[in-house]
Order: sequence, then structure tokens, then C-alpha cells
Amino acid sequence: MQHKQSVFVRIIRKIAGLLNVNDFFLNLIRNRKKRIVYNQIEYTFSTPNSLCLIRANTFATKEPETLKWIDGFAPGSVLWDIGANVGLYSIYAAKSKECVVYSFEPSVFNLEVLARNISLNDVGKYITVMPFALNDKMGRGDLSMSSDNWGGALSTFDKSYGMDGKEFNVVFKYPMFSMAMDDLVNKLGFTYPDYIKLDVDGIEQLILAGGTNVLSKVKGVLIELPDLWPEQTRICEDFLQKAGLKKVLKNVWHPKDNPYGSANQIWQRI
Repeated sequence: MQHKQSVFVRIIRKIAGLLNVNDFFLNLIRNRKKRIVYNQIEYTFSTPNSLCLIRANTFATKEPETLKWIDGFAPGSVLWDIGANVGLYSIYAAKSKECVVYSFEPSVFNLEVLARNISLNDVGKYITVMPFALNDKMGRGDLSMSSDNWGGALSTFDKSYGMDGKEFNVVFKYPMFSMAMDDLVNKLGFTYPDYIKLDVDGIEQLILAGGTNVLSKVKGVLIELPDLWPEQTRICEDFLQKAGLKKVLKNVWHPKDNPYGSANQIWQRI
């Protein structure tokens, strides 16, 4: 009996040892990072997987118009980064222009990397993480995601379609709360943003619908609209025009030429 107990104890210890090894390597993966220098400023980004590494490596080339847009901000401007993902542009605005940034990101997977990036770049005094969805109204709904990877994109709140208006394969979902942009100002007392960056892969038109008052005050909006869903593009442009903004840039998306490209529009108050 004593021999059997001794064997059992050895097995348990071996399993525990293997688990410790697994934890060790998991922590190594989660703490991987990439340092880059852009415009003589050093940035450090968390790269726990290949997707986050791609995002870091293409920081200066994926959306150069976004970086140039942020370069035009006055220091201390207020930016709402809606669909912040892992926060590359939130970090850039905070570190290069000392902007007051509200980073809206509902994905629990991206929130971990976003938080790490804020810590790695020591910009916590500038950035506030907003871990919920924006929508046209306040309420409860499901965040449906096409990926459960760190740095993943293409998710939607309370709907079942993506950026092209078509159904996508949902691999992970969970319930959460949403608010409208106008609610943040009218009910929670937020300061009006000077600028809004909006990239949520499908419900941009709903977010704009819930922020007509906010839109009437902003200096500029950068929104990703790849023209895969013409009706959505028309609705979004109509909201921005009625807010008194003028389109000053349309960046055409060429996925065959650049699989990590973008299709941003920039609107500003003239």
C-alpha cells in the first residue's frame, strides 16, 4: 500500500512539474515584445503571437495616413479611439502628442495586449481603457467574434454581420454592455472629443447614429470604410456630412497589393 502511495505521489509531482513548465513558457510568450523607432521616438509593443508581431512590424506602413492625421493634432487634444484593438494608434497619439485618449475596445483578448502596451510605453496618465461596446443605444447584447486570438479583428456587437454586411463565422461570443457616444457626454459627463478614430468592422453606421451631438462638435473623424458594403458607406457619409464635416481623404483599399492595407476616410471641419 505504501509503495502504491509513493508511486502516486511521484506521478502527481511529475504532473505538477510539467504544469509549471507550461506556465513558464506561457509567460514567456505573453511577455514577448517588439521595439520600434518612428520619428525618433521609441515604442514597445506586446507581441505574444504572430498577428501582434505583424501589427508591430507594419506600424509605420499599414496606415501611414493615420499617423499623419495624428501628427496634425495639437498637443493635448482629446481622441476617442473606437475599435482600438491592441492600441497602436492610441499609444502613438499619447506618446507623440500627449493626447488624452479614450481607447474603446470590447474584446477581452485585445484588452490584455492593449493594457500591456500602455504599461510598456508608460502612457497610463494619458490613456483610459473603455472595455465596452459603442452602439446607437445603451443596452445589453452579445459581442460576436471571428477570432479569439490576441490582436484579432472582425467582431460585431448585437449583430451578425461584418464589414461587408454579410454573416461571418462566429467562433467566440459573450454578453456585454453598450453605450452611445452621446450618452457618454450627456449621461456620464465626458468631455467632447476633438477627434474620433472609428474602425469596428461593421457597425460604424450605428455608432455614428448614436453620436450626432458629439459629431457636431468634433474637429475631425478618421473612419475605415472599405466600400465592401455601399449602403453602409452612404449612410456613414451622410451622418458625417450632416455634422458639418468635409471628406478630405479617401484611401483606397487594395487587398491584393497589400493584405494588411486599410480603407480610411478622413473628414474634418472646414
